Amino acid sequence: MTAPLLEVEALVKHYPAGRRFLGLGRPRHVVRAVDGVSFAIARGRTLALVGESGCGKTTVARIILRLADPTAGRVRFDGVDLLALDAARLRAARRRLQMVFQDPYGSLNPRMRVRAALREPLEIHGLVAPGERDARVATLLKEVGLAPSLAACFPHELSGGQRQRVGIARALSVEPELLVCDEPVSALDVSVQAQVLNLLADLRDRRGLTYLFIAHDLAVVRHIADDVAVMYLGRIVEQAPAATLYGGPRHPYTVALLSAVPLPDPAVRRRRIIPLGEPPSPAHPPTGCPFHPRCPHPRKSDRCRSEAPALRELAPGHRAACHFAEEPM
Repeated sequence: MTAPLLEVEALVKHYPAGRRFLGLGRPRHVVRAVDGVSFAIARGRTLALVGESGCGKTTVARIILRLADPTAGRVRFDGVDLLALDAARLRAARRRLQMVFQDPYGSLNPRMRVRAALREPLEIHGLVAPGERDARVATLLKEVGLAPSLAACFPHELSGGQRQRVGIARALSVEPELLVCDEPVSALDVSVQAQVLNLLADLRDRRGLTYLFIAHDLAVVRHIADDVAVMYLGRIVEQAPAATLYGGPRHPYTVALLSAVPLPDPAVRRRRIIPLGEPPSPAHPPTGCPFHPRCPHPRKSDRCRSEAPALRELAPGHRAACHFAEEPM
């Protein structure tokens, strides 16, 4: 089996909240944004991290890239503990890990032309001789399907899809090994989403990239993910190879998410499963199973309300955190 390129172990991120006066004093409680997340990604594979807004997906990504510090846990990249690196070693490591952001406009400096945005990482890391940087910019634009002439444009002169391609080109400019894609198509028109997904899949295959692909929609990641991890309220509740998860989900939350995925044949009907109520606050999570207040499972019991289920292996590579994972949904 291929050794993991990225390993995340028991990651926790809690934010203090509810200070009594003007932000002073001890916090009344903590917001459990991430509450014990573990996963690994082998080199050349794509792991999709999926869940509703606010479940902690982006916080996990920010910690991996050292844009936020964890409360506890470890992040190892190619065997190196990223959380233990000093500033100089972290800069060198960041060449190998890059991020594609959700908002293709907000992630680009509106006062910088595309050429300057793509030259900047080359200058910071000293990767290309000054006289060769414009040629490198043109090559990067071609690689993401854009005309080199767009290097003279400002971000506001581009469409959303073009801006996201520039963001991808900027991430690729330093020759990374891992791309963290944080909802990279959610801000784009549906017609453009498929084009950008196809581009990311092609780049992965040609460059041998590894992806952590964050999304809230299981339909988006179906054709790009090798493995899928489903998050709910700061925890992974199910993880499996993509074919296994789509073919036989074993957690009620995953079942509900998949029931919302459109089917290509309009004549085929599928029962829509809607979780009860609204997601609870990560500042006041429920006791027992975090999903039990919304769970539609027919066997839901007092055990679900009092005992948090462990994320346990049901089959090789398939884990679920449900007391009744082996029973029909």
